[in-house]
Amino acid sequence: MTRRELRRLRELQEAAPPLPDDPPLSAQDALSAQDALSAQDPLSARDAVQQESVPEALPLESLPRGSFPLESLPLESLPPEAQPALPERLPEVSEPYTETDHLAGREIESSEAPVPTPRTIDPDPLPAPTPRVVDQTPPPAPTPPPAVPFIEQPAGFVRPVEEVTGLRGFRGWLHRISGGSIFGPSAEDRAEAELDRRIRRSIGGSQNTAFLSLKGGVGKTSTTIGVGLTLAGIREGSVCAIDANPDAGDLIERALGEGAYESERELTITRLLQRIGDDESRDALNAYLHEASGLHLLAGEQDPELSDSLTVEDYRRVYDLVSRHYGVTLTDCGTGVSRPAMRGILENADNVVVAAGFAVSGAKRARDTLAWLAAHGFGELARNAIVVVTDKDGVSARVDKAAIEATLGGMCRVLISVPHDNAVADGDLISLASLRPDTRRAYREIAAAIVDGYR
Repeated sequence: MTRRELRRLRELQEAAPPLPDDPPLSAQDALSAQDALSAQDPLSARDAVQQESVPEALPLESLPRGSFPLESLPLESLPPEAQPALPERLPEVSEPYTETDHLAGREIESSEAPVPTPRTIDPDPLPAPTPRVVDQTPPPAPTPPPAVPFIEQPAGFVRPVEEVTGLRGFRGWLHRISGGSIFGPSAEDRAEAELDRRIRRSIGGSQNTAFLSLKGGVGKTSTTIGVGLTLAGIREGSVCAIDANPDAGDLIERALGEGAYESERELTITRLLQRIGDDESRDALNAYLHEASGLHLLAGEQDPELSDSLTVEDYRRVYDLVSRHYGVTLTDCGTGVSRPAMRGILENADNVVVAAGFAVSGAKRARDTLAWLAAHGFGELARNAIVVVTDKDGVSARVDKAAIEATLGGMCRVLISVPHDNAVADGDLISLASLRPDTRRAYREIAAAIVDGYR
C-alpha cells in the first residue's frame, strides 16, 4: 500500500463516527461494503478493503522490549522522530522486458514498458580553472661578462657543402646547364677550392702575424693590404691590421686611398693609447679603427715628433686589446728590426712574413732578416717564416730569379712569388678588384700559408 492510499484511508477513518463494539465484518459483508463504496468513489472502496490488512498503530511503550524487530512495524506506527527519512521521490522500478518474455507470449502493458532512466547532471558546475598569470615584467639586463681573449666560434655542427666556384668559359657554362654531370671542376678549380678551405680553417684563440723587412720598397705594406683583404673576404669580421711603422706608415692610405684618409687622420694608434682603457668593448675599439672591404685597420702615428714613440709596452697594450675582439691580427712593422717596439711585436707573433724583392739588394736583406731572427732568440719564427718575393721593379734578365728563390726558400717554411702588377707598383690604393688574377692568386696562397702556421 502506498503512502497516498494510507492517507486516504486515514481520512475515511477520521470522518466516520466511532462505532463501539462493532463486530468484525465477514467476507460477505466486506464485499457488499466494497460494492457500495465503489459506486460512490472507486478509490475509497479500494482503500476500505485494504484497510483490513493494515494493523492498528500501537504505542511503542506498550510493546515488550526485544519481542520482535522494529523493522517489522509499519512506518506509520512509529513516532515522527523514529521514522527513517524517506526520499522526496521514490524511483519507479519495473521489470525489464527481455526477449524471453516476447517469446513466451507475455502481454506487455504500457505501464511495463521500460522507462529510460534520466541522466542526472550534477547541478554544481566544476570550478573554473584558475587563469595562468604570466609575469610580463622584463628580466633585468644581464651583467656583461668580463673581457676574455678572442676565441673563434665554430661554424656549427653541420658540415657545410663544399662548393667549387670559378668554372669559367665554355666548361663552366656546360657544367651549369648539365647540372654538374658534364665537365666537373678542373684542376685549377679544385686548387682554388683547396685554398679557400685552408684559409677558412677554424683556429683557436687569437693569432698574430708580423710583416717585416730590413729594406723599404720591397712590397711589405702592399702585401699586408692584399693578404688582409683576402683574409677578411673569407674570414669575415675577424681580421684587423695594425700599422706599427714608426716612420709615418702608409697602411691606411694604401687601403682607403689618400683622399679618404685625410678626413680621419686623428684616428691613430697614439690617440687610441691616450683615450681608451684596457677593458674596452669592441664597439669602443672600432671607434678608432678604419674599415676597407671588411678589413679593420688601426692607423700609425703620422706626426714626426711622435712617430718613434711607440714602446714595447705600448704595442703589448694595443695588441692585447685588439686580440680580445679579433681572431687574426696583421702587424705591419717598420723598416729594420732594432726599433723600440720590435721586440714586443716579435714576442707576440705566431709567425712572420718576410718581404723581399727580386733586386739583389732586396734578396740579401731578406736573407739577413732571417739570420737576425735565428740569432736573437726567434729561431722558431725564422724556420716557420713565409718569404714573399714581389716582382715590383721589373729587374733585368741579368738577375737570376731562380737562384734567389732557391736560396731564400731553403731558409724558411715556404716561399711565394708575387708577379709584377702595376696596381701594386703605383704605390696608391690597393683593391682586390684592381689586381691581376695571378696577383690575387698569390695573395690567396700567402693567406693560406699564414693560417697553416697557426696552431
